[in-house]
Amino acid sequence: MKDSVIRTDERTRVPDTKAVPSYIERRVEKEDRRKTSLRSFLQGGLRPRRRGERRASDSHLPIDWHDPYLLLLALLILLLSITDAFLTVTLLTDGAEEANVLLAYVLHEHPRLFAPIKMMLTGFGVVVLVVLARSRLFGIISGRLLFQVLALAYLVLVAYELWLMSLMS
Repeated sequence: MKDSVIRTDERTRVPDTKAVPSYIERRVEKEDRRKTSLRSFLQGGLRPRRRGERRASDSHLPIDWHDPYLLLLALLILLLSITDAFLTVTLLTDGAEEANVLLAYVLHEHPRLFAPIKMMLTGFGVVVLVVLARSRLFGIISGRLLFQVLALAYLVLVAYELWLMSLMS
């Protein structure tokens, strides 16, 4: 570094601009890594970097990793939704009516779309619940508790439909 400095006197040093090396780009990929892609989604899911918040004030923010318990709740709700769809169709053939206004419309106008739309709505709701599981909704109830209550409500709904089927047979 001594060679790149010109001395004007003993107390003043001025860098020689010709001798300063230019910085070489060392990145292999020119792509911005902050973009969300399928690769980043899979890598974050299989090898998460952050399992908890960085600071105590970040406890409500989304993270890369979720408890396996949430996967259990998500699968339970999806399986109960499938069971509910089958029981609903069975009860409808025996003369019952669909209580959900949106799904009643779909059943009446487009019966073949009933199961896909029901699964899509349930799946979207489950994804939202997983994302919000660590936050407090309306500042009152935790997302995880809401997730648990909705799983229990779905379980009660399926039990009610099974009870109705026993009355009809």
